[in-house]
Amino acid sequence: MKKRDLDVLIIGAGPIGIACALECKKRNLNYLVLEKGALTNSLFNYPLNMTFFSTSDKLEIDDIPFISNNPKPTRNEALEYYRRVTTSKALNINLYEKVEDLEKTENGFNVQSNKATYFAKKVIISTGFYDIPNLLNVPGEDLPKVFHYYKEAHPFTLQNVTVVGASNSSVDTALEIYRKGGNVTMVIRGKSIGERVKYWVKPDILNRIKEGSIKAYFNSEIKEITPTEVIISTPNGKQTLDNDYVIALTGYHPNFELLDTAGIEFSKDEKRIPSYNSETMETNVKGLYLAGVICGGMETHKWFIENSRIHAKMIIDDIETKA
Repeated sequence: MKKRDLDVLIIGAGPIGIACALECKKRNLNYLVLEKGALTNSLFNYPLNMTFFSTSDKLEIDDIPFISNNPKPTRNEALEYYRRVTTSKALNINLYEKVEDLEKTENGFNVQSNKATYFAKKVIISTGFYDIPNLLNVPGEDLPKVFHYYKEAHPFTLQNVTVVGASNSSVDTALEIYRKGGNVTMVIRGKSIGERVKYWVKPDILNRIKEGSIKAYFNSEIKEITPTEVIISTPNGKQTLDNDYVIALTGYHPNFELLDTAGIEFSKDEKRIPSYNSETMETNVKGLYLAGVICGGMETHKWFIENSRIHAKMIIDDIETKA
């Protein structure tokens, strides 16, 4: 195990982590980014045909132009953009290196990864939330036919597929699988399709449900998953459905364990919003900063690339001020 001394260690190589690296490089800070998976790992795990809500200019970092062939860029265009930014700017990023421990010291932080040991004067956590799914916690959830991520529709053609959830991802998944020849049933805890579903998609899913092309059970929950069926509770009692696959898109949450280990405090309610200064992004742990969507705790819909890309400059400004 080697040990390296750094001015700034950044955990997470998503768009905001990359933005932080760009700021560090401009200020001639000795920095390194550690990422447990692929570059922009969350974006990489998005559905293959995903289109962003935001226009490309809202996804740009460090005023580097993002040119898209579409009014709103696709997953592949975003991957290409952030990949080219990383390589053209020769950013210091170690991929497939997971942070295992983060300890505050008198002068900074000791950081242990699965490959090396680091000392950093400052640490920025920008790990997002997409890597840890919210589980159903029902019998059978560990069966190989259950997925918490969705890539593409082709494997589900001619299959009985249960999609859990009523968010944008659930609706997009249900529609795409239906149009690729899958038999889709949605199981939705609430009384309706989600309020934040894209306005141009919502009429489509409502019409498919109304005509019966997609079956939907509202105010319902999965209670058990078997190799050939799912058992759900509904307002009309228990229902047993023939089933080949379950796609449970019930949301995701930040790596609270890492934040807790680092000594970061949280709000006392179910939102679990971490403590930080909104003007500097520094947490209650001196020298430890948060950047990006991780700042929202369980409110994962509050922060996006477009409204958190400013965190990078705010943080590095504060680091330089306190140097």
